[in-house]
Amino acid sequence: QVQLVESGGGLVQAGGSLRLSCAASGRTFSAYCMGWFRQVFGKEREFVAAISRSGGNTYYADSVKGRFTISRDNAKNTVYLQMNGLKPEDTAVYYCAADVSDGVTTEARRYDYWGQGTQVTASS
Repeated sequence: QVQLVESGGGLVQAGGSLRLSCAASGRTFSAYCMGWFRQVFGKEREFVAAISRSGGNTYYADSVKGRFTISRDNAKNTVYLQMNGLKPEDTAVYYCAADVSDGVTTEARRYDYWGQGTQVTASS
């Protein structure tokens, strides 16, 4: 079992920045690929970014590429999402997730563990 707890969400003006953190406990953090997803009420959960076990490979949705950066610190059992240039359309609940399988995936259904989510609101 892995427990994931997100933090760092909040309200910012458009163009502002936030850094989300996701702290993991339980099994060895470095054994998991990690992802960030977001969801707006009434819509499907959407892939945002993912990172490999070592942190050497990262993947981004086209909508956030160049603005968001995913990173991880395996010594601290934490994955981060630095969000710059926030837009109103980035407003959503953001979730981190852990995947025990080999290889990084952008598909939500492949992830095994999920955090409770943190609200991000970018006002225009």
